[in-house]
Amino acid sequence: MSNIRLRFAPSPTGALHIGGARTALFNWLFARQHGGKFILRIEDTDFRRSREDSAQGIVEGLSWLGLDWDEGPDIGGPLGPYRQSERGDIYSHYLQELLDSGQAYYCFCTPEELQKEREEAAQEKRDYKYGGRCRALKPEEASEMLQAGKPAVIRLKVPLDGNTIVPDLIRGDVSFSNALFDDFIIAKSDGWPTYNFAVVVDDFSMQISHVLRAEEHLSNTPRQLLIYRALGFKEPSFAHLSMILAPDRSKLSKRHGAISVQEFKNQGYLPEALVNYLALLGWSTGKDIDIWNREEMMREFSLEHISKSPAIYDLEKLAWMNGQYMMRLDIENLMTLLAPQARQRGWLNEDNSDYFQQAVELVRNRAKTRDELLDALGYFFEEVKQYDEKGVKKHFGQQKASTMLSEVLEIVSNMGSFSAAELEEAFRQQAQELEIKAADLIHPTRLALSGRTATPGLFELMEVLGQEKCISRLEKALVFIAKLTTHGPEGHNHR
Repeated sequence: MSNIRLRFAPSPTGALHIGGARTALFNWLFARQHGGKFILRIEDTDFRRSREDSAQGIVEGLSWLGLDWDEGPDIGGPLGPYRQSERGDIYSHYLQELLDSGQAYYCFCTPEELQKEREEAAQEKRDYKYGGRCRALKPEEASEMLQAGKPAVIRLKVPLDGNTIVPDLIRGDVSFSNALFDDFIIAKSDGWPTYNFAVVVDDFSMQISHVLRAEEHLSNTPRQLLIYRALGFKEPSFAHLSMILAPDRSKLSKRHGAISVQEFKNQGYLPEALVNYLALLGWSTGKDIDIWNREEMMREFSLEHISKSPAIYDLEKLAWMNGQYMMRLDIENLMTLLAPQARQRGWLNEDNSDYFQQAVELVRNRAKTRDELLDALGYFFEEVKQYDEKGVKKHFGQQKASTMLSEVLEIVSNMGSFSAAELEEAFRQQAQELEIKAADLIHPTRLALSGRTATPGLFELMEVLGQEKCISRLEKALVFIAKLTTHGPEGHNHR
């Protein structure tokens, strides 16, 4: 393939959705694999809904994902401008060309007249199509009405019969009867083009060779092909990507969890993990491999391996994948990931970076996301204010609980060296002397030190916490147990 050029053309009316991010990724992979160009274009002619902060958010989201572009609104390029709002003169030129050739015409039908047509169609139980009232207007008649200030849209003259075939690189040929289409509007009364016209002019003038986009655009494609052919433009190759559905196969929405790139970034997901996950939403090589780096994706990516069936959005799979990437991060990069939030919470400062790193290394394999990892770190930096309720019943509610923790407090208080290995040896030796299981000492101690029933290895945890903190928390737990046995389980908060 030569002169491969693909584009991602979002409308800046909201955040970068994962569906849009996947579309951008597939375009980027195809362009990079074939040594082509990847272009970013902002489609901002919906002046009522387009927002500059959304455009900036899209740019930042793509950059965070590592999807770089060769031409775009921020870096320019030879075929710009790359914002539709700056391309008005280009659209006007081609609209005039269609008017001059007689393949488009001004339509002066009022909203009231069109509404009457719709109501008649509804009464007759037929699909509404514009009746073509202005199709036969002579140019001089249209000119007089324009000079008189009568508002007009511009419509394309659509063939009255035959079919328009969409050659799709994923789905094969898809046929649409031209009888389904009316003379659709290509420019609004304010002079700005509609989506279907603008995108054709943009893709042609930016020399786009392949259009990879969401399946929802498939119904637009025959209209766009009619515009290509009316203008005599060379048509790009089209490929429509399957939808992304929720686990219950309904349309994806916020009720199914995070659905924008910014949300995932804010929650501490790694961009490499999100890119890996998005790549597998509808694309598969047939190999039983889940973890792909960028170079492998570029080497293996092909349209032939994109499924026609909807892809199912699975947050659990994404979280698992993110956990795999977090486990592979070296400690320096992991510290960098955690540092902003850790400093904000007062957990990390210039004096305790070694302690912070020890805690991170201890709990890192117990978390799938940054936020989970921060949650797992909490008891290393904040006093235990609450004990797990089930843990209290199981480990503090027994008569021997106070005795067990008193034994542990004595062990901890008399330790010379406070290493995990020596702590474990002391615990097991004491259990043997008391003729109990080591677990009888370990479980209540874990709850006392962390407030939780599940942590990394207890002895490694104690070594990181240090002797002084362990003694303090054991003493507080003993006070709590004493109140519990005296007053009953009236809540598990303590200060």
